[in-house]
Amino acid sequence: MNSLITKRVLDEANYMLDTKQTIREVANIFKVSKSTVHKDLHERLFAIDNKLFKEIDTILQYHLNIRHIRGGESTKKKYKNLL
Repeated sequence: MNSLITKRVLDEANYMLDTKQTIREVANIFKVSKSTVHKDLHERLFAIDNKLFKEIDTILQYHLNIRHIRGGESTKKKYKNLL
């Protein structure tokens, strides 16, 4: 794997570990697509650092479990601003 990609993967993982932000927010910070961040944190990180992958996977599972709540809050906020 390219050293630049490896560095990006580790930077993304460490940033997510520190801030607990979502894939979308990490993608905006690193100026890459959500698909790239997802592939970095699910496939490439597993090959690079399995321990770090497990920590990141815990965060990603948490985000997956609360996404319906976040979606509802976003919709509520959207319609509140329209009124």
